[in-house]
Amino acid sequence: QVQLVESGGDLVQPGGSLRLSCTASRISYSLTVMGWYRQSPGKQRELVAAISIDGTTNYAATMKGRFIISRDNAENKVYLQMNSLKPEDTAVYYCNAGAYDVYQEGTVWGQGTQVTVSS
Repeated sequence: QVQLVESGGDLVQPGGSLRLSCTASRISYSLTVMGWYRQSPGKQRELVAAISIDGTTNYAATMKGRFIISRDNAENKVYLQMNSLKPEDTAVYYCNAGAYDVYQEGTVWGQGTQVTVSS
């Protein structure tokens, strides 16, 4: 099974920006759709954004306009550019793969990377 490794999580001040990266261990059909989810303490995991290999995207409504998902198919990578960060964006961000379309959750998960937005 393909493995996903996230990086880029950090402590950032409100209003700041951060870029997360996720690298897949190998090329796989599971990478047709890749995405980012997040989970805050005491809350359910939620979709941030997903992107298919043809560039189709799906964003959570609360993050559209602030976050941008992109991918590099040649490098088996997906990125999440996060701008205008708010304290409520604090969460563990997980890379996801294996879905059939950008509206579904895949079965392959990374280990997560912590994003903390605080002054």
